[in-house]
Amino acid sequence: MGTHIHKRFDDEFVRLLFQKYVNKDIPTEQMLNILEIKKTRFFELLKKYRNDPEGFSIIYKRNSPSRISEILEGLILEELKKERGLITDKDIPINSYNYSYIRDQIYKNNGLKVSVPTIIKRAKENYYYHRQTYSNNGYQSYKNLCCNYNFQIRCNMGSN
Repeated sequence: MGTHIHKRFDDEFVRLLFQKYVNKDIPTEQMLNILEIKKTRFFELLKKYRNDPEGFSIIYKRNSPSRISEILEGLILEELKKERGLITDKDIPINSYNYSYIRDQIYKNNGLKVSVPTIIKRAKENYYYHRQTYSNNGYQSYKNLCCNYNFQIRCNMGSN
């Protein structure tokens, strides 16, 4: 049960085995032992064989592309560039990239799906990655948060 069936056998051999199985020359248990697969996988392959005996193949085919398109790559970089503009603007209190937002914008505007890890990988490759830094002093961070909150409340009270 170590390696995949398509790496151990060729199509012709497996096709011959299934032909003998369908003709009742080989019992199920012997087929499972020869192919070294479990019942579920065996019956999936048998169904494929019965649907198209001549075109039957055990070759593994990927369903998803392994690379993203150049268009999607460009959209990711464009969104990262916009985010960098927000981060470098001192008037806006943003200090890190929001990769989920970038993913959502690409889907909303273009209908293309991309994963957040892919966006992060492209950000690192193109120097759009901002590492999060955390304070060792949690109390100081809490104190600053409270000061900022109190300051905002005082500002809002004075404007009324």
